Amino acid sequence: MSSQTIATENTAEPELLGVLAELTVEEKVSLVVGASLWATTAVPRLGLEGVVLSDGPVGVRGPDGGTSAMFPAPSALAATWDLDLARRAGALFAAEARRHGVDVVLAPQVNLQRTPVGGRHFECYSEDPHLTARVAVALVGAAQERGVGMCVKHYVANDSETERTRYLARVDERTLREVYLAPFEALVREVGPWAVMGAYNGADTGGVAAPLLEHRPLVTDLLKGEWGYDGLFVSDWVATRSVAPAVRGGLDLQMPGPDGVWGDGLLEAVRTGEVAEHELDDKVLRLLRLARRTGRLTLPGEPTPLTAFRLEMRHEGAQAASAGLLRELAARSVVVLKDDAGLVPLVQDRDRPLRVALLGPAAVEPFFQGGGSSFVQPDRLTYPADELRAALPRGSEVTLAAGARALRNPPELDVARCTDPVTGEPGLRVTLLAADGSVLEEHTATAWTGWLEDVRPDADAVRLRATVRLDEQGDHELGVGTVGVHRVLVDGAEIASGSTRVDEDVVLSSGHNHPIARVATAAGTAELDATLQVVHAVGYGHFVRAALVHRLPGPSAEDELSAAVEAAAAADVAVVVVGTTAEVESEGYDRPDLDLPGNQDELVRRVALVNPRTVVVVNAGAPVLLPWLDDVPTVLWGWLPGQEAGTALADVLTGVTEPSGRLPWTLPARYEDVPVPHARPVDGVVDYAEGADVGYRAWERRLADGGPAPAAPFGHGLGWTTWEYQDAVLARGESHDAPATLTVYVTVRNTGRRAGREVVQVYVEPPDGDPARPVRRLAGFVVADVPALSSATVPVPVAARALQVWDPRRRGWTTPPGTYRLRTGRSVADLRLTNDLTVRPGDPLAAGDH
Repeated sequence: MSSQTIATENTAEPELLGVLAELTVEEKVSLVVGASLWATTAVPRLGLEGVVLSDGPVGVRGPDGGTSAMFPAPSALAATWDLDLARRAGALFAAEARRHGVDVVLAPQVNLQRTPVGGRHFECYSEDPHLTARVAVALVGAAQERGVGMCVKHYVANDSETERTRYLARVDERTLREVYLAPFEALVREVGPWAVMGAYNGADTGGVAAPLLEHRPLVTDLLKGEWGYDGLFVSDWVATRSVAPAVRGGLDLQMPGPDGVWGDGLLEAVRTGEVAEHELDDKVLRLLRLARRTGRLTLPGEPTPLTAFRLEMRHEGAQAASAGLLRELAARSVVVLKDDAGLVPLVQDRDRPLRVALLGPAAVEPFFQGGGSSFVQPDRLTYPADELRAALPRGSEVTLAAGARALRNPPELDVARCTDPVTGEPGLRVTLLAADGSVLEEHTATAWTGWLEDVRPDADAVRLRATVRLDEQGDHELGVGTVGVHRVLVDGAEIASGSTRVDEDVVLSSGHNHPIARVATAAGTAELDATLQVVHAVGYGHFVRAALVHRLPGPSAEDELSAAVEAAAAADVAVVVVGTTAEVESEGYDRPDLDLPGNQDELVRRVALVNPRTVVVVNAGAPVLLPWLDDVPTVLWGWLPGQEAGTALADVLTGVTEPSGRLPWTLPARYEDVPVPHARPVDGVVDYAEGADVGYRAWERRLADGGPAPAAPFGHGLGWTTWEYQDAVLARGESHDAPATLTVYVTVRNTGRRAGREVVQVYVEPPDGDPARPVRRLAGFVVADVPALSSATVPVPVAARALQVWDPRRRGWTTPPGTYRLRTGRSVADLRLTNDLTVRPGDPLAAGDH
């Protein structure tokens, strides 16, 4: 944000109150209801434009339907543990928002990774609240300094996609405060996000059980009251279910609009006195505050309209060179799980050519991103084979083979194969039908994206017909994926039908993975005929959603596997890239298991048998089981890497960038060992019975009791050098006008022959006596870049909150007296240095806060 912006913001409140006084009741109501799917209402006579919002965890999609910079998954950003990179990512989010004319980005998602099967696990940063908070604060602060608002989500305990619009999260107040609210509190107190999104689910905190948008204790009393939040509390899309309860609960803006339960309902409630106008005024004032911060409201007398600043930033965003940063981020995030044979980097001698077998479905067609509302159309994509061929020494050979299948469903049908059966023109015959079956209109469509939007409201169904050209010899798979009322025929034979009508639930279910009905058919042509329900969804309009799919004839799964194994046997090194897809990791549903999809495990096993120099790269945003982990020498976790998948992997494999990532979550060895194996509601309730023992905290408690170890612990990552931890000195900082602070000064030595990056981690172990406290928890971390055979001393700030507990009786934070152990090391399971800290009654550290 410019200095002029900051200077005027501090004196703006009287002017905002003046604008508020000029608004009619009708205008006030219109301002707290969306004007469309992505924008708020404008009042031109007062200089107020609509505020534009957009999805954004993996890239700013924007309302314009254009392409976007595709970031690595948020879990990858957290895996860097690099707050400078997070700040640079925040700056790029701001530039991208300006490029698309977006004022508020619906990101980041700061829910915790409570269970590895969570569908949106990849959209979250970590299973740890402190790491989540630090990354989010860095990113949000950098974006908002540049005049773009960030909307942190989803407040709160929104950790399951199963029945996500209906379940109640039952979580005690202490757990809520110490774990799930912690990232939100840090963000509000430190950088003040301009918007916070309320979740679909409800919360039962022991005192009040209500939907989050109606939960007055959590929103009005805590978020806005205790924490002093002055921003906008906005609904998740189509989450608002009431008028007065949501108003009093603390909701400020219903999105989308203008349809929904607010609008006329809220206006009537104000007129009848059910909702007081001063309650409405607070919400409008928050919207005006957001509009001013984003430059959508120009106050009288401002020397430089903020609109000019916004346009300047939009131009800057259009010129932003994003690829370099995204490439660095993706490469830095890569975690070396193991490298027993020292295979990484592959290139040790630039004069020696290599024969590389590049294998796996994600090597041929990388798994760039997950599914759901985070999905973006990228500006560009890079592929591993292309980038490796360019980066390897002259004379090297790269043999590419999939070897396995990861996608359950066939790819999209190429509409260029289709002919309108009525006119003979290229494309699909699209017929809009009324409820009585009569034809309303029809046309030929030469493209199909999976959606038919802005359908006329009197249409009940859409009929799609096409003659599909199948030139290639062999069996083709042809089908349609949809939900709701439908009937699908191929060559006159019904292959699927459904009789259950759907509404906005089809939007909320993230229909990337609607069930696919398909049929095998021989070469020649096939007549496709599908009649599909028009969905009439509040806030989303009238549309048809369906995936037209087609798989070409090809080799059998065994033939594909054998070809890959043959290539591996003939290579100097085999690189096998496996992972998940948007079918597996997506908003709208949780995963049933942690298995790699398809026959990817078999591919790894077979390749490892014929080539002892095998490197496996796992492209997944969330944990998957690696049953072959002991059978291969080198395993890299490459995340869902975004548009720079190819360049980043080439940089890591050829030694351009050190893979310095550390796991932001725990990797289990077996599904049955997972502390929280699912998030399915039982009788509408998700019970957070584990308390504060989330993620590695649960693993550490069970290990202390003789339980199983994970495949890789929280914080683990090897890089390409080795480290010695030499010393740790604990220092306290105290003053009469500031809280006491703790810093651990850690000396580490790079004992390898390469410059390296180390993530120094400090954990706190509490005094005995409180079984509700975690065995240990992350309290601080820092990234250290150290030359080869050199030492460095780095300060690691320790969060005072890591010592504190929430006392429900005192309604405040306190640090129980006793001796705390500060353990420093490379991961939660590799702690090498210890400092003791004794807190006595009356100690400034024991004062806590309220």
